[in-house]
Amino acid sequence: MAMRAAATKAAAVSAAAPRGLRALYSSVPGFSFNLPPPQVEKQPPAEPSTNLFVSGLSKRTTTEGLRNAFAKFGEVVSAKVVTDRVSSYSKGFGFVNYATLEGAEAGIKGMDGQFLDGWVIFAEYARPRPPLPSFNNGRPQHGQQ
Repeated sequence: MAMRAAATKAAAVSAAAPRGLRALYSSVPGFSFNLPPPQVEKQPPAEPSTNLFVSGLSKRTTTEGLRNAFAKFGEVVSAKVVTDRVSSYSKGFGFVNYATLEGAEAGIKGMDGQFLDGWVIFAEYARPRPPLPSFNNGRPQHGQQ
């Protein structure tokens, strides 16, 4: 009986006492573990264009399957599922290019949040690719002075 009471008391004390780094820094005055949440900058929505970015694709989704799914909403000029070079499976995203802005808007409204090959996909206007960084470390390139 005394063993049980001692074990219960020890369990209560260890549950109340801070553990790990919290125990180390709990004696430091003014140190708080309540850090502010990180600020995540949300990008503004992309400009409307005829090119759509489609994410959430299954590894089994093909370019032809993507084209057929989006062709219900307008004339698809091109469709491309981005694939892994080694396995040739989808990387999970792709692009669909419509002939008109109206077709692209209808494609987003019709396919965003829908199932394709068993996966929920997301469609939005594609953003232009940012410029690539230069790797010349501040030196002029060959032929420039």
